[in-house]
Amino acid sequence: MATDRTQIEKLIDGTLPWSELRDDVLPDPKDTERFETTIEVLQERVDWDDRILVPLNDHLFVVAGEDGRRVKAECGHELCDAESNWKLECRIRVREDQDETAELYPELMTPDTAWTFQIREFFCPGCYALLDVEAVPAGYPILQKFEPDIDTFYEEWLGEPVPDGG
Repeated sequence: MATDRTQIEKLIDGTLPWSELRDDVLPDPKDTERFETTIEVLQERVDWDDRILVPLNDHLFVVAGEDGRRVKAECGHELCDAESNWKLECRIRVREDQDETAELYPELMTPDTAWTFQIREFFCPGCYALLDVEAVPAGYPILQKFEPDIDTFYEEWLGEPVPDGG
């Protein structure tokens, strides 16, 4: 059974009720059109024409750009090529001391000041949308959560060539 387009829109918006997700979407095997419908919905919501190949998160995509595969924010800001670490192109706020972390955590739940702990917030340089947050030990390298293998995903999972000409 094909996933209803309205369900996909609600899922993207975060408004799909848990009962509908649990009862209607999750039990069904993924239909062959779910990914393409998701890409269509996402593509309709952006103000640029580059073809979205895969979403990385709520506001970030790998697109087929004029210069190859690029990481692009929802606002249209291009961060880097798809093989690079997009986080290094962001505006980064680092919270380290108790006053800074207290803005996020309730009283008595902030990290112990003896810890060398950081909260890193990654913002789009174009629109300042929050793209990611990580809580790490101080000095920990800035890593991407995952690097999608776009060729394998399209060719082996979807059974079609990547729609970027390369």
